[in-house]
Amino acid sequence: MIQDPDLFLRFGISLVIGFLIGLQREFASGETDNELALGIRTFTLLGFLGCGAAFIADLLNSPWPFVSIVFILGIFLAVNYYLEASRGNTGLTTEVSALLTLIIGAAAYRHYLTAAIAMGVTVTVLLSTKLQLHRFVRRITRTDVFATLKFAVISAIVLPILPNQNFGPPPFNIFNPFQIWLLVVFISGISFVGYILIKSIGARRGIGLTGFLGGLASSTAVTLSFTQRSKTNAALSRSFALAILIAWTVMFARVIIEVAVVNPELLRLIWIPMVAAIIAGLVYCLYLYRRRQPDHEKEEVSFSNPFELGPAIQFGLLFAVILFVAKVAQVYLGDTGLYLSSIASGLADVDAITLSVAQLSKSGLNGVELPVAARAIVLAAVSNTFIKGGLVICMGEKELRKAILPGYLLMMGVSVVVVMLV
Repeated sequence: MIQDPDLFLRFGISLVIGFLIGLQREFASGETDNELALGIRTFTLLGFLGCGAAFIADLLNSPWPFVSIVFILGIFLAVNYYLEASRGNTGLTTEVSALLTLIIGAAAYRHYLTAAIAMGVTVTVLLSTKLQLHRFVRRITRTDVFATLKFAVISAIVLPILPNQNFGPPPFNIFNPFQIWLLVVFISGISFVGYILIKSIGARRGIGLTGFLGGLASSTAVTLSFTQRSKTNAALSRSFALAILIAWTVMFARVIIEVAVVNPELLRLIWIPMVAAIIAGLVYCLYLYRRRQPDHEKEEVSFSNPFELGPAIQFGLLFAVILFVAKVAQVYLGDTGLYLSSIASGLADVDAITLSVAQLSKSGLNGVELPVAARAIVLAAVSNTFIKGGLVICMGEKELRKAILPGYLLMMGVSVVVVMLV
């Protein structure tokens, strides 16, 4: 007899996962009077069945009980699909979900509890976002599809064969082709998340939401777009200022994510000034939100697919150049040189300098101490915010400048003051 104190926990998790998936399926069907072949009770039992089938297979030390149950379930699902198809319902989503629920239940029994929970949540989310996914598919273009496929193919084929070692004469042996392209994929992926959300939800859902989603894709694009629109829509200047400041705030959050992925040690120092800037931005955004004009019209911002191969290669080259410049400045001018190169690089792109400095300070291999790296990254973020604020002040409508200036100065001032304490 198997003595297992967490056996009930595993069966309980399989039941909960089946219940969640079944709840979504029954809610999505919209049927209240007719009996569903695969409803909330059936899915709950399927999760329990998967766990029980794996349990029996373990007791008998044979996979055949589990295989037999899967085969029998497959027959029932095939019959159900035939009956549904005869009524004109040809979708396979519910049947596939049923099989997945059984498998997730088995995974829960095999002690893969975290994986089982993650799979269950993922399945439920995918089933619940049907409308958003279909809306996204309708909104993407043929160019988007080919750009993404080209980027994926190049990354899948090229990345594994790139040498994962440093090149260059000491002390400039800092160029690792594999890591450089891996970081390009990472940054493009963050931007792609924002791009997908904009395509799925739509940028016309509201100016503030566009600022948030645009901050994931490109805070510079949000800044330029709404600054130009303020010339023809001065009445919406406060709303435009809100969107721009939200995008800048999201940019600081992007920096935290990038540092956390590349150099977790550096995160201990960088999160304080970054979070301080985020809080300052959110406080002023709340103030603007309370005083802004109602969005009588929805504004659209144009974003390009971040998986375009050309811009990705350009970012990779920019990252390599900034990595080299930062190292040269640090070798010949010390910490001051690194600060100056960070400020200059931040004027063009905060992602590239953030990744470069985080890489140079990783485990102290390249002589850049963590406090120095933290200050350099904050200066780059402030420099990037400074140039975008300059664009608003030089190009924006008077009301936009008045609305954004206090928040602009607050975010930069808080970041600089806090970083001096690092």
